[in-house]
Amino acid sequence: MSIKDWDEENRPREKLLQRGAQALTDAELLAIFLRTGVKGKSALDLAHDLLKEFGDLRSLLGAEIGRFCQANGLGTVKYIQLQACLELSKRYLSQCLQRGDVMSSPDVTRNYLLTALGGKPYEVFACLFLDNKNRVIKFEELFFGTVDGASVYPREVMRKVLDHNAAAVIFAHNHPSGVADPSHADITITQVLKDILDKIKVRVLDHIIVGDGYSISLAERGLM
Repeated sequence: MSIKDWDEENRPREKLLQRGAQALTDAELLAIFLRTGVKGKSALDLAHDLLKEFGDLRSLLGAEIGRFCQANGLGTVKYIQLQACLELSKRYLSQCLQRGDVMSSPDVTRNYLLTALGGKPYEVFACLFLDNKNRVIKFEELFFGTVDGASVYPREVMRKVLDHNAAAVIFAHNHPSGVADPSHADITITQVLKDILDKIKVRVLDHIIVGDGYSISLAERGLM
């Protein structure tokens, strides 16, 4: 049966209009993005198949182009459209973040970092450089590693802080495993960087670890 033949309240598009996007399941949102199904399957059937094939939404959206385009119902055009949607989301969150004090809008900050770093198959250590009113000067990915970790060089961090004339920073990195629990190494490098930047009167406000759909703040846990 085609989605058009369903009761109106069960159709993903109508459901979104009536109840908001947050009321839809991952499969329903994906079906709206896909627009059409394949022979013998509706867009929603196809969406369920794709989520089952990739394991979850994060793995699907983060798939490399070759893997993505091999899946039934997808292809280069869909990959391009998806990358454009993801980039629009990042830019929207980035502009929201730049409108004021990041410490007064922690949810926006976390959502931005989740979007920027979540789903990467390797570890990335990044930094939000802030002015003296905690407004974003720049977000920059500084160090890149493997699935197990990334080497962080304090001297390079200090150079970047001085280059951006930052008064404060928020560090962030992802755990490709999806588990955001801070390791001993995470806590140690945070303290090392904090001690170094204290000497030049630059505040380290937080270190946020990004996992699979959630994040952990070292500051909130009293680990800084």
